[in-house]
Amino acid sequence: MRLFVALYPPPEALDDILEQAGRLRIGELSASGVNVRLAARETYHVTLAFLGEVDEDRLGDVHDALGRAAERYRRLRARATRGVTGTVAAPVDETPRLRLGGGGRFGRGRFTVLWVGLQGEIAALRTLSTAIRRELKRARVPYDPRPYRPHLTLARPGDRAAREAIDADRDTLNDYLGPSWPLTEMVLVRSHLGPRPLYHHLGVWPLGTDQTPLSSDG
Repeated sequence: MRLFVALYPPPEALDDILEQAGRLRIGELSASGVNVRLAARETYHVTLAFLGEVDEDRLGDVHDALGRAAERYRRLRARATRGVTGTVAAPVDETPRLRLGGGGRFGRGRFTVLWVGLQGEIAALRTLSTAIRRELKRARVPYDPRPYRPHLTLARPGDRAAREAIDADRDTLNDYLGPSWPLTEMVLVRSHLGPRPLYHHLGVWPLGTDQTPLSSDG
């Protein structure tokens, strides 16, 4: 099973970035028939941790690890919103907010990927990613240990678009800032590779301090 843990921006954030993508050079190229491999809306996500291939009989261990990670994150968030005396110093919204904004590219030539970044309370996002990795390691479940760089992939144009076009899109994305949304849950996803990748949700974990874990299949 090819697995990753992700968060999913809400529909209004997806509508906004899709409108922006249509104005980019990659959007113009796609409209003219060039296969720049624009990501489909239903696949838009922000990866929190990439596990890669995991034996199906380890799925229970993954679920347990993510449950512990969600609980650890909730504890850390609750602590972060309290004063040193252990009491709430002032009314606060404990739910961090994120938004798509900025952008860049990975790779060169046929490996080029164009992405939009995240802004807002990124420290909370990194806390969550670290908690996930910690619990996966504790469970001896493999994961990609490379430094975490939150982003959402827009296209994989490779060498089907000139580098100047990709650089122009990157510069345009640097000025982009989408609507904000609250970080409320994380999702375990199974991916099926191919010309049209398929993603199946295997579990959902709420991240609010007053919520309890859920699970789902799909």
